[in-house]
Amino acid sequence: MLKKHNQLFLTLMIVTDLVMVVASWLAAYYARFYLGFIPAPMGIPSAWVYIKLLPVILVIWFFALRFGELYSPMRSDSRFHEYYRIFKAVTIGSVMVMAATFFYREHSYSRYVMGLFWVFSAFFLVLSHATVRAILRKLRSKGYNLRYVLIIGTGDLGQTLAGTFARHPESGLKLVGMLTDDHSEVGKKYKDCEVIGLIDDVSKLIARFNVDQIFIALPRHANDRMEKTLNLLGSEVVDIKLAPDILQFMRLNAGVEDFDGIPLVSLSESPMYGWNLVFKRVFDTVFASIFILLWSPVMAVIAILIRLESKGPIVFKQERMSLGGGKFTIYKFRSMREDAEKESGAVWASKGDDRKTKVGEFIRKTSLDELPQLFNVLMGDMSLVGPRPERPVFVEDFSKTIPMYMLRHKMKAGITGWAQVNGFRGQTSLDKRLEFDLYYIENWSLMLDVKILWLTIWRGFVNEHAY
Repeated sequence: MLKKHNQLFLTLMIVTDLVMVVASWLAAYYARFYLGFIPAPMGIPSAWVYIKLLPVILVIWFFALRFGELYSPMRSDSRFHEYYRIFKAVTIGSVMVMAATFFYREHSYSRYVMGLFWVFSAFFLVLSHATVRAILRKLRSKGYNLRYVLIIGTGDLGQTLAGTFARHPESGLKLVGMLTDDHSEVGKKYKDCEVIGLIDDVSKLIARFNVDQIFIALPRHANDRMEKTLNLLGSEVVDIKLAPDILQFMRLNAGVEDFDGIPLVSLSESPMYGWNLVFKRVFDTVFASIFILLWSPVMAVIAILIRLESKGPIVFKQERMSLGGGKFTIYKFRSMREDAEKESGAVWASKGDDRKTKVGEFIRKTSLDELPQLFNVLMGDMSLVGPRPERPVFVEDFSKTIPMYMLRHKMKAGITGWAQVNGFRGQTSLDKRLEFDLYYIENWSLMLDVKILWLTIWRGFVNEHAY
């Protein structure tokens, strides 16, 4: 939101946070070797040994804090959410510092220092964020560094803007009111913001309230009012910003970009571009390889059991749909008798399905039939985490009856996903599954992928809706 006005605030936060990181590292060294709580049988190392590591620590922590989303605009006033993100960033930064010291052979850094560093940095960062925000709120409550704003338009877009200003007091933008061209609306309140006058009176109101910025939030069909409003503002020196009335068309990762001076509004976009694509692919390749090695004995046993129980291929192949609507061949351990859909055609598996084999019933209930998809991940057809892929015949049906269903293909299909770890798989609500899939795409990060993988393991592979 309004990045130009957030730059000073964000710069202050970043600088303050890095100062807190330096203070935490030095405090950890001092507490370990000089407070006497923990014996130091090998003697006290020179402080210079630990100070030399600070440039590396600052570089690592800068990226850890940035990727930890600590400097993204807050979507709510919950301090707990911000502190949770601090905890994640602190953990990532500390682990990366420990990994960096592993390759530094000239000195062995104390594990106690590393542990204390994690504790101190978490405490100091929470303290610094709370302090900086408190100072900014105090200054702005006294009228320092405020910009006064008027919204022209009282429709859905104008009300959405008013609510956004109310949620982001840290921006320093103070909404003084809304303007309308309907006399009957004057005096009403929307989102706790009063309609203080008519559009025709905009010049008088700018002078009365010392307005710095005007936000035009008129509906698309009000071209005549738009032209009239711009003419009224033609001689004013305030900043004028246009909020396009396209909220109902905004989908995933919507935003504005500049193409050689032409503003382009992105209504729907996949988060998989640039470094995001590289990081996710590296993440998938590394962890898929590790999981294949760990699970290879289990996969070998399952393959033998399938071969012993019934005739037919061990691995079942099926066409599915993934990123961009592209089709690929998915691999699963065969859990049904051969030619199970010869008579029924394409149908979802259901509870008590008599097409399943005994081994198949077990591996489906425990989700072990999905293990060969790790090779799909290695080949790049799938990701470890993402919306579960469906068969094209089902996708065609769902897309006709469920609005925005195809948006889930903005992300590569995954073995597990946000919907699955929240209990929506198999014959559960398609609307809820789509809701969770779209949330995942909108809020994707590598940390969210790690969280979903952890929840998949923590909550187990057995699911009551796995048939």
